[in-house]
Amino acid sequence: METIIILVFVFGYLAITLEHTIKIDKLIPALVMMAISWALISLGIDAFPQWFDSAKHTLMENFGMLGHEEKMHLMEETLLHHLGKTAEILIFLMGAMTIVEIIDYFDGFSTIKSAVKFRSRRKILWLFSILAFVLSAIIDNLTATIVLISILQKIVKDRDIRIWYAGLIIIAANAGGAWSPIGDVTTTMLWIGDRVSTGKLFLYLFIPSVICMVVPTILASFLKPFKGDLELQDNDDKPTNKYSSTMLFLGLGAIVFVPFFKVITHLPPYVGMMLSLGIVAIFAEIYTNSRFSMSQVEHGESVSSDHHSAVHRSLSRIEMPSILFFLGILMAVAALESLGILFGFADGLKENIGLLGTEPSGTIVSDLVVLLLGVGSAVIDNVPLVAASLGMFTEALDDQLWHFIAYSAGTGGSMLIIGSAAGVVAMGMEKIDFFWYLKKISWLALVGFIAGAAAFMFTRTLF
Repeated sequence: METIIILVFVFGYLAITLEHTIKIDKLIPALVMMAISWALISLGIDAFPQWFDSAKHTLMENFGMLGHEEKMHLMEETLLHHLGKTAEILIFLMGAMTIVEIIDYFDGFSTIKSAVKFRSRRKILWLFSILAFVLSAIIDNLTATIVLISILQKIVKDRDIRIWYAGLIIIAANAGGAWSPIGDVTTTMLWIGDRVSTGKLFLYLFIPSVICMVVPTILASFLKPFKGDLELQDNDDKPTNKYSSTMLFLGLGAIVFVPFFKVITHLPPYVGMMLSLGIVAIFAEIYTNSRFSMSQVEHGESVSSDHHSAVHRSLSRIEMPSILFFLGILMAVAALESLGILFGFADGLKENIGLLGTEPSGTIVSDLVVLLLGVGSAVIDNVPLVAASLGMFTEALDDQLWHFIAYSAGTGGSMLIIGSAAGVVAMGMEKIDFFWYLKKISWLALVGFIAGAAAFMFTRTLF
């Protein structure tokens, strides 16, 4: 039965990686393999020799001696445990996505667009790279990429030049997301799973992440597409919302507040995110009602009530396919973890491959294994890779292993355009060809990845 479950996972995983080839959204195989895996576990519960105790984080020694009803009860408790942990991540992401949509509702990101007053291609490159790096640490790399490419489309006319900028935005956004607990889904998973803390994540990964962004940007600034001046788009005559700047800084500040809330209260991050969403929503509703009231007075017309709520509109625009994909993949990996399969794989690495090294902090997975994880995240989705690592390894909070995994999984995906959520969304928005990116941008991402990894190996010796 274990073999069948592994095959279900492998075929589901393959369908996810071939999403663009088979023309099936990746959320579908993720949900299917999750449901089938747990169904097979339920049907064959008496045949499994071992079980992972989620509460004690150890393999149960006497699982085979339990009766059928006890095993079923244990499976239900385990399923509920994993659903709860997964829901923490999903609710957190939904809150962050809604805040970003509220900011966009008030045209808050127009403040960034208005900052571009120059035509130098090199200056615009550095501006967008730095913005991608900073914004992705606050609003996550996927959202930062969507925002910046949307702004870029309103500024740069020539698409052939614009896709070069998009490529560097992907690299910078993924680098910026690696050092922030709210910057990348995989880093958020490690943070919520109590594998990394906010302070140590910043301490270990900020400098490597900066180098991962700066090195490719420096190299790109000497390339032909970034020399000379640009022909910019004419500014549109659309009036700016008077609350745009206020909602931009309020929304970003509310998201940044979440890690501090967790440190102070020791509550799960999603609680702080819901508080932040509630505060931003209060101001959004006040500003929305005020705006429509003024509109009615000035123009003597009524506005239908379904347009009054900025919050309802923002909730309807969040990426539910992404949320369901994360649900499917995380719960599917949880099935493998519950059967002890991931631990068997980890033991295989330790005993047969011999790629473990001894560090001052203890025995951890060698740098080569983690670097391979980064390369693997460029080929296949980094979410299941990190989810698997959570089940494979039992190192303590803030062990160097977890920080290196956060860096490798977060930045390694930049090497292929399909290797990260930021790359996939940029591919869709600008219709970037896979092989064009492979030829023009991948080498820049690889150089940045290696430079940042080398920086991490050096800086970790200082702390």
